[in-house]
Amino acid sequence: MNIISYPSKNEWAKIISRPSFDNSQLQDIVLSVMNEVKRNGDTAVKEFTQQFDGADIENVLVSEEEFAESADLLSSELKKAIQLAANNIDCFHQKQLVTPEITETMPGVFCWRKSVGIEKIGLYIPGGTAPLFSTILMLGIPAKIAGCKEVILCSPPGKNGKLHPAILYAASLVGISKVFKMGGVQAIAAMAYGTETVPRVYKIFGPGNQYVTCAKQLIQQEGIAIDMPAGPSEVCVLADDSANASFVAADLLSQAEHGSDSQVILISISENLIKEVQDELEKQLTTLPRKEIATAALKNSTLIVVKDIEEGIDLVNEYAAEHLIIACENNESIAEKITNAGSVFLGNYSPESVGDYASGTNHTLPTNGYARAFSGVSVDSFVKKITYQKLSEQGLQNIGNAVLLMAEAEGLQAHANAVGMRMASSSIKK
Repeated sequence: MNIISYPSKNEWAKIISRPSFDNSQLQDIVLSVMNEVKRNGDTAVKEFTQQFDGADIENVLVSEEEFAESADLLSSELKKAIQLAANNIDCFHQKQLVTPEITETMPGVFCWRKSVGIEKIGLYIPGGTAPLFSTILMLGIPAKIAGCKEVILCSPPGKNGKLHPAILYAASLVGISKVFKMGGVQAIAAMAYGTETVPRVYKIFGPGNQYVTCAKQLIQQEGIAIDMPAGPSEVCVLADDSANASFVAADLLSQAEHGSDSQVILISISENLIKEVQDELEKQLTTLPRKEIATAALKNSTLIVVKDIEEGIDLVNEYAAEHLIIACENNESIAEKITNAGSVFLGNYSPESVGDYASGTNHTLPTNGYARAFSGVSVDSFVKKITYQKLSEQGLQNIGNAVLLMAEAEGLQAHANAVGMRMASSSIKK
């Protein structure tokens, strides 16, 4: 990792820029796959699954027998761990439900807002080298709490034509019974357009590689909602001398092993800590099974020394990390000054990994600087907020003249008539 000491503010943008890749041909490839699925449905999906995943799939829908088999293939310890995580995630997200509150804005005029679950939801769960079954909990549980009527799930199969048993166990645990063996762009297209087997959905959630991300962005242009703009995973650590160098290095590597395009940043007021963390990174890296991936990610990453904690806070807010760890003595007071971050982890004993799996918060978070304007996934992500109003006869008389004046001033006479006719026919006169 590069070490940069005391950079000036005009250098910050370059230092904290995300990795960039040549995507000039990406959109054409993605569009061609999407259009083929749109035209030929399941047939195209199966052909692309053979081409990209090396799996020959006869039936893309996971059978009841496959669900039953998956539970037997997992250890009881892992199943208990998944259940613990599910309980914590459910507990945290249940508190996000809001009871509608009726407000009388003026006598006889009542307004309220109600959350209604999006009817049809599609979840994309990556497979391959890291089957992210934890993401099923993060998306399936709030979808269920929100009251979504239909939730389907797509995940790429292995060469044996099957999904990882933990993916099926987690899906079953959260009540998702429609699971499809398909991945990549073809899965996003199938959920967006519908096929003979896969129902069309109204909103698609879930992480993926650059092809999946591009597909989600394209279908959004066609009126299908997505969870949020997304890019490679990232973590930023803000640390002082109270931080444990081995802990910090472990946190940085926990994100670096996600993918070669991931990025990790350490911002510290301590030159000694920076050097200790660099030594720990080299030591811990040698033991990782995904060493090559993490090594590539570290090339996109930086260790930064700043003059004081206030400058560190400013730089953290400028970076707007997906995950922010504050390994500082006064971590809670520092956290109050954080305005841009997806999820924040406070102190030496709050590793980002607990948020990824089991603390209860959601790990589907804005990346690539989108934390400046976007929130992570919550129950709100799975609902529409519908507003309501009800006026009494007296209420219309009370508000009517104001509406008449405003409508006529805008030159919208029919709007004025809709109010004026009611007022004229009313037995109540203001």
